[in-house]
Amino acid sequence: MHFSAPSFIISCTFCFYLLAMLAIGVIAYRRTANLSDYILAGRRLGPLVTALSAGASDMSGWLLLGLPGYAYAAGFEAIWIALGLLVGTYINWRLLAARLRSYSRLAGDAQTLSDFLEQRFHDSTRLLRILSGIFILLFFTFYTSSGLVAGGKLFNAVFGWPYLWAVLAGTLTIIVYTFLGGFFAVSWTDTVQATLMCGALVAVPLTAISVSGGWPEVINNVSATNPALLNPFTDDAGKTLSLVGILSLLGWGLGYFGQPHILARFMAINCPSRLPTARRIAMTWVTISMTGALLVGFTGIVTLPDTLTGAETEKIFINLVELLFHPVLAGVWLAAILAAIMSTADSQLLVASAALTHDFYQIVIRKEATQKELLWVGRFGVAGIAAAAFMLALNPDSKVLDLVAYAWAGFGAAFGPTLILALFWRRMTKNGAATGILTGGLTVILWKQLHGGIFDMYEIIPGFIFSALAIVAASLLSPAPEPKILAQFDQVRRNDIHATGGC
Repeated sequence: MHFSAPSFIISCTFCFYLLAMLAIGVIAYRRTANLSDYILAGRRLGPLVTALSAGASDMSGWLLLGLPGYAYAAGFEAIWIALGLLVGTYINWRLLAARLRSYSRLAGDAQTLSDFLEQRFHDSTRLLRILSGIFILLFFTFYTSSGLVAGGKLFNAVFGWPYLWAVLAGTLTIIVYTFLGGFFAVSWTDTVQATLMCGALVAVPLTAISVSGGWPEVINNVSATNPALLNPFTDDAGKTLSLVGILSLLGWGLGYFGQPHILARFMAINCPSRLPTARRIAMTWVTISMTGALLVGFTGIVTLPDTLTGAETEKIFINLVELLFHPVLAGVWLAAILAAIMSTADSQLLVASAALTHDFYQIVIRKEATQKELLWVGRFGVAGIAAAAFMLALNPDSKVLDLVAYAWAGFGAAFGPTLILALFWRRMTKNGAATGILTGGLTVILWKQLHGGIFDMYEIIPGFIFSALAIVAASLLSPAPEPKILAQFDQVRRNDIHATGGC
């Protein structure tokens, strides 16, 4: 059923959803007593919440807007992104999760990524904390902005609100419940939102396939429209994808190892021995959700009566829902977009707020700050960072996928190699970590400004490689780590971290 204006039922669905999320924030507020609760929920998350919260905070609005829009415009070429992300997700859970959980607890009960790096290398100069905080604040401002752009497109398309007011409404909602409940609110709402997102990404493409006469008919119709869309080795114009192009799409998988908002879930689980269960849940959710997102784009090619172009391609999910569903269900599935947006933006705001509180305020301004003071600084940090992201989101022509790609590359290159080697290489030093973070972050920033030939490669790949090389070189050129650092590393390695993790 197609409707040109939002119905009263859809409006009620959205209002009910927003009130439910705010209610969770209020409940979580009552359980948030200190900064540890606010940032990491006191390390009390179970495997289900850990897995779904990690997935929901990872995927964001790009899963229902950006990725379907790319699949709609580029066809089977989009499979390469999904493949890279699936492999990256599995490796992240399989290799990094348990060791990071155990090591972060042993290393001074580290609450954030920058806190862990400082404790891991016993950095009394606070260089690693401050350097990490700078890049976290920089790239999370862009990342959060992508969620606000997605929210603006959603409210603009569904309610007909002016883009400015649509972005503002989504921003205020996210600020309120993140401000109140911190990590508890974020994790609980992420669990609800992950379930809703997955349901939508199953129901919408299956309905579209059914309406189109089945999957073989969809393939036939796409072939009749543009056969190049069915070839993963060509672009939509039929031109063969270069090796640089394919590697750039697969390279998205490298980003997982450096995303602070995902890594925080690993640190927050109540016991490392429960991570294998969480990994299986997470991989199931990611596989179903990304497959659904791709199918939304593929089926939209032949289901929509009018062709979408430019930034409008990212509204393919919205258009399919409006076209195919009764307003009751349409309201539910459109709320899934809001769920995706909120589930990532809140996590990003929380990690950025933690960086502002832990890495700057407590070190530079008030070293003697109380836990209560830090808690409120963190809350007001959420509001301030959201305001900066709001300013970046005011351009209605912005593409969600482009903003996400830049921030994703920044985190992946700056922190990915640093974290992997910090967890698994005994000889790594503080100088190596600092050099790796700086090299990876700056490479992404500079590479993004260059074009043509090798510079068309997604900036995460050179950033990741140069960062890893810089870490190894700087570490080998530095004196060996102190005995107490090596002893701590050996203690983590001795633990059966994949089984008991020292619970």
